[in-house]
Amino acid sequence: MATTSIASNTELSRAIAASIRPSSNKPLATQQPKGRCTFNRFSDRFPLLSVRATSNSSMSKENSSKSGDGAGGGLTYKDAGVDIDAGSELVRRIAKMAPGIGGFGGLFPLGDSYLVAGTDGVGTKLKLAFETGIHETIGIDLVAMSVNDIVTSGAKPLFFLDYYATSRLDVDLAEKVIKGIVDGCQQSDCTLLGGETAEMPGFYAEGEYDLSGFAVGIVKKESVIDGKNIAAGDVLIGLPSSGVHSNGFSLVRRVLAQSGLSLNDQLPGGSVTLGEALMAPTSIYVKQVLDLISKGGVKGIAHITGGGFTDNIPRVFPKGLGAFIYKDSWEVPTLFKWIQEAGRIEDAEMSRTFNMGIGMVLVMTEEASRRILEEGQHKAYRIGEVVHGEGVSYH
Repeated sequence: MATTSIASNTELSRAIAASIRPSSNKPLATQQPKGRCTFNRFSDRFPLLSVRATSNSSMSKENSSKSGDGAGGGLTYKDAGVDIDAGSELVRRIAKMAPGIGGFGGLFPLGDSYLVAGTDGVGTKLKLAFETGIHETIGIDLVAMSVNDIVTSGAKPLFFLDYYATSRLDVDLAEKVIKGIVDGCQQSDCTLLGGETAEMPGFYAEGEYDLSGFAVGIVKKESVIDGKNIAAGDVLIGLPSSGVHSNGFSLVRRVLAQSGLSLNDQLPGGSVTLGEALMAPTSIYVKQVLDLISKGGVKGIAHITGGGFTDNIPRVFPKGLGAFIYKDSWEVPTLFKWIQEAGRIEDAEMSRTFNMGIGMVLVMTEEASRRILEEGQHKAYRIGEVVHGEGVSYH
């Protein structure tokens, strides 16, 4: 898909103008010395380069990885081929070249604002798209994974770019996928600026393709959500997910194969087929989160993807603070209950692989949380609180 031009975004144009305005006091923030590369970063939680768990690779904390021997007979993410230790080692090596990785989105200073960028794919959920023939919504997943990341810093998405690669271009199929991308951009109020379609004969299996996406947003410097003011006693508010979203599908596919059921079979205890339940598009939280931020009191936001609660929530906390999760504060969807039962997966493994029904967690003041829950404008749950200590505990 060829890159297209759009009318200038007023807010972005204003920020760019501010960034190039001559100053006798200091050099431009975006200037770099000739002959070498430098990395600008806002904080350790908001780097230009961020790496995190997906269904194909996992970039979680080293100490979160368990042995993948299926202890107790239950499946683990490592059994399904995702090695968190290897991912953590890659993060350490990359950190030597680009210090500060680990945030949900990368911030680039531009005048009185930050451009916030994120990139992601859909992972092995694509395998289920090939098997079910459901391609119209996979583009929503693609957009969601990036825009949900950058909104955690309070950024409004501006535009999105996609990359679509296949061995032989099927125009009708590609149109279905891109239609979903357009839908996702509309849901997140951003522009599909363009993209790239790559036809690489013999590289992918017949009828298959791969996707990646790139989102850029903007936030005023004084409005950045960075978690630095989070304190013990603050409240965790959870926004419900639409299902598995786009993480953990390597394990999901392993469970499905072990269960003896097919994608056409009805979800046990549910009203839809397994294929329909698993292919439900990822929730896009942009408008909801920006509205909640505008009401005040939001201190930190975590997008619950690969790594689940266990790895993602602590990423927005200052050192010395952790999360206390109320296990029975929301109804875990039937799909996750089936995955756990069919795969005989331990509770800890479920909590560090899947979102368990909560796709976004906002850390806010007690007063703000009470107001949000009383207004009832957004479906949300009080799922826990910030406590002294580190890590996540479940009670």
